Amino acid sequence: METHVLTFSITKPFSEWAKIYDQSAPFQKAAGITSLYRGVSKDDPSKVCAVMQAQPGVMEQFIEDNTELIVSSGHVLESTVSQVFLAG
Repeated sequence: METHVLTFSITKPFSEWAKIYDQSAPFQKAAGITSLYRGVSKDDPSKVCAVMQAQPGVMEQFIEDNTELIVSSGHVLESTVSQVFLAG
């Protein structure tokens, strides 16, 4: 299992981004992704952090398959910094 910590910029208010993110939960679950956390930066309302868990390759495939939905949320894909962690 991989834990993905994604930070990225958004072009819409956090509440609008979060609504679309939350509505995608059934799609995430169907793909095998567990959402653990989503939040907005205390200092910059255009910066978001999302933490999810999935098997190797699942997150990348989900992003590829759902690019249009992700971009429509205000997520600036090219701003994404992804870190992947493994349990010890």
